[in-house]
Amino acid sequence: MLAVGEPTHGSEPLLRQRNDLFRSLVERHGYRTIAIESDCLMGLIVDEYVAGGAGTLDDVMKRGFSHEWGAFEGNRELVQWMREHNTSRDAAARIRFAGFDGPLEITAAASPREALTGLRSACASALPPSPPLPSAQELDDLLGADERWTNPAAMMDPSQSIGRTTEALRLRVLADEMAGLVEAWTPQLGADVDRARLYARTALGLLRYHYAMADTSPHRIERLLGVRDSMMAANLLALAERGPTLANGQNAHFQRHKSSMRMGGRQVEWWSAGAIADVHLGTAYGFLAGAAGTIRAHGVEVPPPDTVEGSLYALSLPEGRFVGRVPETPGAARVSPWFGYAPLDPSHLGDVDGIVFVKDA
Repeated sequence: MLAVGEPTHGSEPLLRQRNDLFRSLVERHGYRTIAIESDCLMGLIVDEYVAGGAGTLDDVMKRGFSHEWGAFEGNRELVQWMREHNTSRDAAARIRFAGFDGPLEITAAASPREALTGLRSACASALPPSPPLPSAQELDDLLGADERWTNPAAMMDPSQSIGRTTEALRLRVLADEMAGLVEAWTPQLGADVDRARLYARTALGLLRYHYAMADTSPHRIERLLGVRDSMMAANLLALAERGPTLANGQNAHFQRHKSSMRMGGRQVEWWSAGAIADVHLGTAYGFLAGAAGTIRAHGVEVPPPDTVEGSLYALSLPEGRFVGRVPETPGAARVSPWFGYAPLDPSHLGDVDGIVFVKDA
């Protein structure tokens, strides 16, 4: 698992650099999967398309990405190249696409309906009548209207969440039972087992997330952040089991240090997906942090020389040139005038395996 972080979302030079890296890893090093910080269930749409499935590129870019990532030209170019690469290749040689985020947004969490019904269908199509599965009607009755789950008011007001209702707790038991069946009947599920496990992880993760949304304790926010990153980590670890994978997302989701931020006047801490993956994968996990010198369209100008970005910006190197180390030990963290850019923390340099630096993004 090679995780390549980015300091901001949507920078086309950074996305194209990622695409070039993935092509090189595929052609020279046998990589077969790229995973980006997007909804893992939506990612199934893209994966089917790049394997030669029906549909149009426009539709796939609209329905296959969360957080509006489908609007970025770099992501469109990636999907186009993957489909072209897979043309005339058999299934074993095709490259794959995945989202590693849960079905979560900043302001809301998805209903677990898609994950639960997908999990039930995967089990029903491959398993014998006994042990019995919950009926589709039972799941539908317990789920109720999706609007109850996606209510944005629940993000800040735990009393608005339905995550600890009798129905939600019953769904959590049923999801756990079906996840257990997937593991117990893995040989019979055959090629469908990866998708069944994805549905199981996502259903249980979403139900945990909604349960945490209903929490009234002071630790509610870090629980939510921790559940999200643990869902990301589970998806990344499943992809790593399948073979060499390039993961791309915000630096903070890949770092080995404990994550922290101030919210609501207090400091909250949790472990990132990368920190969790690193424990499981050890030397099979690599993290390249992303950084940029300038993003002038957003007012991010030449960085001060005593920062990580400043040390790299001062180098006169042709594009694509590698350096062995940051020239001088930076003493300060960069302060960005734009909230969308997250500077590198110089105290974290010892725990990154390299820096991917774009001088002018």
